[in-house]
Amino acid sequence: MTSDSTPSTERLKDLKAVVFDCDGVLTPGDLFYGPQGQRMLRFHARDGFGLAVLCRQGIAAGILSGRPTDIAEQRFRELGVSHFHGRCHDKYQGLLDMCTAMEISPTQCAFVGDDLPDLPAFTAAGMSIAVADATPEIQEAADWVLKTAGGFGAAREVAEGILKAHGHWQHWIQQHTGKQR
Repeated sequence: MTSDSTPSTERLKDLKAVVFDCDGVLTPGDLFYGPQGQRMLRFHARDGFGLAVLCRQGIAAGILSGRPTDIAEQRFRELGVSHFHGRCHDKYQGLLDMCTAMEISPTQCAFVGDDLPDLPAFTAAGMSIAVADATPEIQEAADWVLKTAGGFGAAREVAEGILKAHGHWQHWIQQHTGKQR
């Protein structure tokens, strides 16, 4: 897949939900551990804004990770993300279960990933999305390869693309600038 693989407006309009892997997608993939073993993750503010706007416009968002989601849940629950599944070792089934919880068909859901454990979720989702720095296998399997690396605004790029397709992005520009573009 090329880096100019943005899906059509029609295809993006069909999406009712987006599920994100955490490490390497919502974070740059760094794992920080303190002296007592406490974990810390780093998140990009623009990803947070994008996810908040996405949720406010009625597009469901979730996080599906092979690692615990407790830290991500603290960050993203306040933004409107309400579906979390951590320590998931079967991402195919995990995505199907999350779609059931969201009351949508998997064909109406996109999954954003970066590494080999995400491939099963790609086969379950209606649209597969790879961050710019994803492994070659993930990029090859993706319907959409982002221009942005994981943890550096990739979730914002997804949110903005979907919101533009749904006709909601302009509202947010006007709300924050008072100008019409």
